[in-house]
Amino acid sequence: MRFNEKELVSLSRQPSEMAAELGMRGPKKGDVVKKRLVKLVVNFLFYFRTDEEEHSWMKRRGSICLSVTRKNSVASGWTPLSKPGIMDQDYECRLLRQINIQNENASPIKAAGAVRALTPTSSPLSSPSKHGDRFIPSRAGANWSVNFHRINEIEKSHNQNRKTKDGTTDSNKADGLAYSALLKNELLGAGIEKVQDPQSEDRRLQPSTPAKRSLFSYSVSAKRAMPEEDGNTVSPYSLSPVSSNSQKLLRSPRKPTRKISKIPFKVLDAPELQDDFYLNLVDWSSLNVLSVGLGTCVYLWSACTSQVTRLCDLSVEGDSVTSVGWSERGNLVAVGTHKGYVQIWDAAAGKKLSVLEGHTARVGALAWNADQLSSGSRDRVILQRDIRAPPLQSERRLQGHRQEVCGLKWSTDHQLLASGGNDNKLLVWNHSSVLPVQQYTEHLAAVKAIAWSPHQHGLLASGGGTADRCIRFWNTLTGQPLQCTDTGSQVCNLAWSKHTNELVSTHGYSQNQILVWKYPSLTQVAKLTGHSYRVLYLAMSPDGEAIVTGAGDETLRFWNVFSKMRSTKESVSVLNLFTRIR
Repeated sequence: MRFNEKELVSLSRQPSEMAAELGMRGPKKGDVVKKRLVKLVVNFLFYFRTDEEEHSWMKRRGSICLSVTRKNSVASGWTPLSKPGIMDQDYECRLLRQINIQNENASPIKAAGAVRALTPTSSPLSSPSKHGDRFIPSRAGANWSVNFHRINEIEKSHNQNRKTKDGTTDSNKADGLAYSALLKNELLGAGIEKVQDPQSEDRRLQPSTPAKRSLFSYSVSAKRAMPEEDGNTVSPYSLSPVSSNSQKLLRSPRKPTRKISKIPFKVLDAPELQDDFYLNLVDWSSLNVLSVGLGTCVYLWSACTSQVTRLCDLSVEGDSVTSVGWSERGNLVAVGTHKGYVQIWDAAAGKKLSVLEGHTARVGALAWNADQLSSGSRDRVILQRDIRAPPLQSERRLQGHRQEVCGLKWSTDHQLLASGGNDNKLLVWNHSSVLPVQQYTEHLAAVKAIAWSPHQHGLLASGGGTADRCIRFWNTLTGQPLQCTDTGSQVCNLAWSKHTNELVSTHGYSQNQILVWKYPSLTQVAKLTGHSYRVLYLAMSPDGEAIVTGAGDETLRFWNVFSKMRSTKESVSVLNLFTRIR
């Protein structure tokens, strides 16, 4: 039986019963199941396709559907052909369009493609979720004002952290913290009334929340906080547009930001400045004059007039300078030599007053205590002498080190002397004994860096060499160690600030840097770089603001690291007669 095109179109729209009445066999039950099975397999393969196969799969989709349709049509006995072996083009397009519509409505291909565009490419079989990737939770009971602060705001990319460290200052960070706290008060009811120190962690701005609660809550909480309980509501009689907590936040006093310049404000050339760890060739007097030992000469540089004068030249005696040290008054300078002599010079007159003998090797460390001068030598002996009396009458010999003495410092109360040696020992001496009263052996390298705290009585800081790299703190009143921090490089010098509870350290191998520390937290306030060699020499200005550092690169660099402002947290005692007006 032959049919024209209109009859074929009408027959294709009839049910299978009417097609059978016209002499045509409808599709069998098994064929329908087979067709559905093929569609299910096609949809399953399309659902688990990879992103690379998606483009090629869309091209093959029409041909697959067309082949399946032709196969099923031949199996069911349909013969909608105008010519033998050729399908009508209009009928083929309409049939493909109908199959596409059915696939989009019945199969999860479209939904899966949308989900894959929004989620990472991963197999749903590996997901531990019980409800699949189409589960939409109910967040009606979530307390977002609390859960917002549980999101870790510190986790950022490495590039963002680098940009923040390089491009922002402390003042900008403080403004950002204040603005962030204000937004949290107004939008989330955080209840923040005070902005913390910009150097502290940002998590301090977060309100206290229960530690063991999930971030997303899917059940409606039985008890809801009332707006009056938050304290963030704006009173109708208030003239300010922000809440009371935000007003307290804005009125809270802001601590002035600390700014330490990373660039030295002055650089001086120091030719022939030796690169020797055991020497001390730079010192700053109380009269604001800097003394530097360069080779066989000692030069004086006035910080007020920038005038340079040569104090002495030891080349005539065939000797060289190994250490320099100013007296407390600033009028006398002691010069230690390589042959073991200690010369006392009047800086104002440029005249040598006396020569102290007694050492058999170079004198690398000097320390003044009023009119008494202590000298440490490579011969492992410490000599204490009063420059007003004859040398032999006032001489005291302190023997306790087994190797060269490379560090000497008197305490601020002039009662104790700390000495460091190449034998990795730190010894503490007093006036009444020739034996050390305390001995610390925790360092693993030579101890040159020694500093007494001017703020806490009996607090001593010491630094070790390359094999140790640690700064240790000691309580000399009890003889107990306090704290220790690993700096990562050789500790060459230590100096406490005169006004704040901070200290500065200079380092050698291998970072050649200058670090400013806050005590007792031992947090780094600043890191200064610029020397290309070990920073072996350190001295502080008489006003306590600036420091000068010297290195083997034959330069002296001046840095502003400390401020004159004293700490606001001063202890007030009722026993102090000057704290109250009677």
